Amino acid sequence: MPTDTPAVAGRNLSWQTRAACRGNDLGVFFAPDAERGNARARREAQARQICLPCPVLEQCRDHALTMGEPYGVWGGMTETDRRRHTKRLRGGERRPVGSQTLHRPRDLRQTPHATTEPVDR
Repeated sequence: MPTDTPAVAGRNLSWQTRAACRGNDLGVFFAPDAERGNARARREAQARQICLPCPVLEQCRDHALTMGEPYGVWGGMTETDRRRHTKRLRGGERRPVGSQTLHRPRDLRQTPHATTEPVDR
């Protein structure tokens, strides 16, 4: 989430000025107290839709993972996504974040198209 802070712990955060979320309602990215179930899923899906085309998605995600951001949607990753990612890393798994399709809602993922060519049997 963009802030006017130019650096945190020696890190340059100028990428935040180009973030797609800049100027959006922060309530989309951070859960209100006691939010659960379908309401949370809808809000997180809306946040991910904003993150999907963001030109600084990777920098945002890297920031959240490096800084251990405990709350909100950052770089298309929810709090749960980041916890799971960190747990996998601690368990020795080295799968890149992008391979988890964390920031891409199910309906926007590319699916293989069926072939229209006849199959000889």
